[in-house]
Amino acid sequence: MTQSLAYIHPDAKIAQNVTIEPFAMIHADVEIGEGSWIGSHAVINSGARIGKHCKIYPGAVVSATPQDLKYNNEYTLTIVGDNTTIREYATISRGTEEHWKTVVGSDCLIMAYAHVAHDCRVGNNVIIGNNVQMAGHVHVGDWAIVSALSAVHQFVKIGVHAFVSGASLVRKDVPPFTKAAREPISYVGINSVGLRRRGYTNEQIIDIQNIYRFVYMKGLNNAEALQKIELEMAPSDERDEIINFIRNSERGIMKSPFQTTGASETEAQS
Repeated sequence: MTQSLAYIHPDAKIAQNVTIEPFAMIHADVEIGEGSWIGSHAVINSGARIGKHCKIYPGAVVSATPQDLKYNNEYTLTIVGDNTTIREYATISRGTEEHWKTVVGSDCLIMAYAHVAHDCRVGNNVIIGNNVQMAGHVHVGDWAIVSALSAVHQFVKIGVHAFVSGASLVRKDVPPFTKAAREPISYVGINSVGLRRRGYTNEQIIDIQNIYRFVYMKGLNNAEALQKIELEMAPSDERDEIINFIRNSERGIMKSPFQTTGASETEAQS
């Protein structure tokens, strides 16, 4: 059902059972999947591809022109997966010619006033908290949580199942399964609560803890830590995810405050 007071460009492709509330604006070259809901005063700009059963709340702006001075009006997209919710006044910019699209996955929650900049890649089941500000080219892995008021530097990568605490300044990559906090952003343990909620066993969680002891607790550099992990830890999906993430980090991974304060491993995991 669409409301007569909404603006809907005749070239927009609106599937069945889509509700568009009064004063929403749907521009040309927009596609919206079935069962989605677009709130009043939301703006869906050209290049948006909205999945099925999404909710876009009042004042949100999807597929805005990138805030990048190099952008020269090239044709780019914003892709939003199924069952994703975008709350009030959140903004998502479309891509630039570097990657041609910004992607937000399925089953995500983008909370109020958050900003997802051009060329970002947000995985599935991700939560982006209120007022989180993500610069361009940020990658966020599946099931990660970035808590409210955090700012994420351009090109940063946040691994799967990672948890970033509120009001963090994220200048370095956050490896998979970890918790990140403090200033500067630091390793403060693994996201054991989140992992248990998602069905990880105690054995898997202990293995992840043991892997990160090589990275953060034994005074090794990254190359030495990865070598030790490959030699001493049994192969697993979690082990390989961590190794590949650290090995491919371009900005470098966050450090641990416990390496320099002399805190024990028990303190580090608390």
